[in-house]
Amino acid sequence: MSLDRINPATLPAPSGFSHAVRATGTIRVHLAGQTALARDGRIAGQTVAAQFEQALSNLLTALRAAGGEPSDLASVTIYVVDLEDYRAHAAEIGAVWRRLAGRVYPAAAAVGVARLWDADALVEIQGVAEVGAG
Repeated sequence: MSLDRINPATLPAPSGFSHAVRATGTIRVHLAGQTALARDGRIAGQTVAAQFEQALSNLLTALRAAGGEPSDLASVTIYVVDLEDYRAHAAEIGAVWRRLAGRVYPAAAAVGVARLWDADALVEIQGVAEVGAG
């Protein structure tokens, strides 16, 4: 079982993501979009970086409950209410990713949206993992 991160030399060097991820011999796990909802049902954090940390933590909790680890993430989609704010805090958000998920990156996309289900949510992270790839 393996996940191969594929980053062709003919594409720009990726930073914080992989251009493609190929899985063999794994079990696919689809992870629902996670916002910064805390256990009390309220959005935790006032900044995009703080909310990203809680949302990623929630996603990784669900992944671990399904038998996976952060390195099993094949792809993530990050929905962001304010892309300029997200970009302005990219270094801080990247540090959160490395601390919680490590330095192995999935295929990824960030998408600007008008709003999320919870009006106070600034970011939502959805993912697909290939469990057993470790």
